[in-house]
Amino acid sequence: MTTLYDLPIATIDGTPSTLEPYRGKALLMVNVASKCGLTPQYEALEKLQRTYGDRGFSVLGFPCNQFAGQEPGTPEEIKEFCSTNYEVTFPLFEKIDVNGAKQHPIYRQLTQVPDADGVAGEVQWNFEKFLVAPSGAVVARFRPQVTPDDDAVIQAIEANLPS
Repeated sequence: MTTLYDLPIATIDGTPSTLEPYRGKALLMVNVASKCGLTPQYEALEKLQRTYGDRGFSVLGFPCNQFAGQEPGTPEEIKEFCSTNYEVTFPLFEKIDVNGAKQHPIYRQLTQVPDADGVAGEVQWNFEKFLVAPSGAVVARFRPQVTPDDDAVIQAIEANLPS
């Protein structure tokens, strides 16, 4: 069976890659956008990265322009925006589709996992979050309105940090 770690994806710089370098870590995978009302969540995502990054955790950002065209930028513009406005240090990947006919295979796997209400399926909007355990299992899904600093997110991350 193909795991999340096996699926090809380019970095924001266009370098072909996979998620293999993150195997064994707890990951918070998020579809991000620069021109969204939820864009300030970048600040809390970066705080999570700085708080837990040295404990086997990483935020992974996946720019997506599928929701009201709120991520129109080039890779260079996205990187500059994230660096200048939010001092983002967590990895960003190429701009992808998270829903629909061109849905990236990573999101094809992620969206099979239900949220706290038991609902799986399409990503609702920018900043939907998926927590992946060090084993590679997708263990939690948080809808866009659930902020990265919400107690439920923090508790789930802490419960899934590698020992």
